[in-house]
Parts: sequence; structure tokens; C-alpha cells
Amino acid sequence: MIDPAPSVAAPALAPTPARPLCSFEFFPPKTAEGMQKLRAARRQLAQLNPAFFSVTYGAGGSTREGTLETVLEIRQDGLPAAPHLSCIGSSREILREVLTQYRDHGIHHLVALRGDLPSGSVDTGDFRFGSELVAFIREETGDWFHIDVAAYPEVHPQARSAPADLEAFRRKVAAGANSAITQYFFNSDAYWQFVDQCAAVGIDIPVVPGIMPIGSFVKLARFSDACGAEIPRWIRKRLESFGDDSVSIRAFGLDVVTELCAGLLARGAPGLHFYTLNQAALTTTIWHRLGL
Repeated sequence: MIDPAPSVAAPALAPTPARPLCSFEFFPPKTAEGMQKLRAARRQLAQLNPAFFSVTYGAGGSTREGTLETVLEIRQDGLPAAPHLSCIGSSREILREVLTQYRDHGIHHLVALRGDLPSGSVDTGDFRFGSELVAFIREETGDWFHIDVAAYPEVHPQARSAPADLEAFRRKVAAGANSAITQYFFNSDAYWQFVDQCAAVGIDIPVVPGIMPIGSFVKLARFSDACGAEIPRWIRKRLESFGDDSVSIRAFGLDVVTELCAGLLARGAPGLHFYTLNQAALTTTIWHRLGL
């Protein structure tokens, strides 16, 4: 068991014109080797001075202890970290216990998500929607936590319609969310249209674009099929044309994602949240190419 981390103040999450918010997402490693690789990636990414690192929470709380241990280790290095917390398949009692753990360790920042059911499970638990989780966190802890929630510029794959998805997001904000991180995308028009739609219904919290570096077409296609993120046809066809040429895939991916990020920041996006997959090289290269 990792000892409690020293107190770390809640992160300053407001971007500045000269310094957009930068954050990186990890998942809890399952092996000692994986943990060593994550430590090396974290050390490299820490040099970019991120606003925070976030750590995912497996379906139904399957990585609960690993999530907390990873967050505490990051904080022991003096770095800000935010655990994810998902509610689907869980109970109020279990989530109350998790929130108490986080508070006892002085954690002030959460990424609150509906999440997915563990494979083979049919018990959705006490919660159905992310807005219910946000409301529960506020009921239990008041303003202790800064709460990030998820947003879907290309519409959640399980949403009945785009308006229904926007309404689900509005409910999360009304329940007490402070800011949002989007699912990754490669079509910036989808992001800006979503931001405009939010403004039209009175949603004014920061919506930070989620960014997925491209290191493998096979992995990207699998992730995108699962989460509903669109790979534009021209990008898909170019990636397919490279076959097993990983060097060309990475080079093309760096060009595409760097251009996407530069365009988002130039138009005023509040920052970038990188889905690192516990690797540092691609994210670091993109960040340096952006001149940040």
C-alpha cells in the first residue's frame, strides 16, 4: 500500500492566453513492468508542466485500487493528479467509500464518468447517468472536488439523438460539473459546432478537446469503433495505404494531430487533453512542434 501523498493544492485549471491547459491521461498498469514504463513516461511528460495527470477507473471499479495507487504515486512526485470515477455497475455505498478515500488523501480533482459495465454483467447499479454521479458527488462532498465530465462532439454512440446527447451534457453541468474533456476527434468542425451548441443553451464551462496521438492504425480503428470517434475517410485511407509501415504511420499521424491541435489552439480552445496510452514520445513531439 502506498503511503498517503503530501497535501497537494487543487490545480489551477484556468488557461491563460500564453499557456493553454495541458493534461495527460494514463491507465493503471497491471504488471510491474507496465508500472516501470508508466513511471518513465510520466517523468518525460512532467517536463511539459501539465495542469494535471488523470488516471482511468476500470469498468465497474475494476481498477479501483490501481487507480488510487497510481494517483498517489504521481502526487508523491509533487505532480497534480485526478482519478477518474465511474458509476455504472456500482452502488452509492461503494462510491461514498471511494470519495472518502480520495478526500482523506487530499485529492481535490475528479473526472466523473458514467462508465461501462464490466464484461458479462447486467447489473447497472444505483446510477444510470453521469449527471446522477455528479449530483451524488456534490451531495456528499459539496465543493471539495473540481469535477471534470465527458463531452462528445460527435455524439455519444449510445445517445438517441444529437439533441438528447446535448441535453445529457447540460444535465451534468447543471448537477455541478466545473469543466469537461471531450472524446477524441479528428474533425475540428465537430468540436466547434458542439461548443456553439453549448453556448446556445447556456452552457459556459470550459470544454477541453481530447486528443489521440496516432501510433498504430489497428489500435486507432479498434478504439474508434468502440467509442464512436470518427476517423475521416481521407485519414483512414492514408493510414491503410501504409500497411505495416509503422514509421510512416507515426510520421503521418504526427502531422495530422499537430495540425489539428494548432488549429484548435489558434481558434481559442482552452487547452488539450492527451490520451497517452501510457506512452510519452508522440505526445511530447506534438507538444514541442506546437512551440509550447
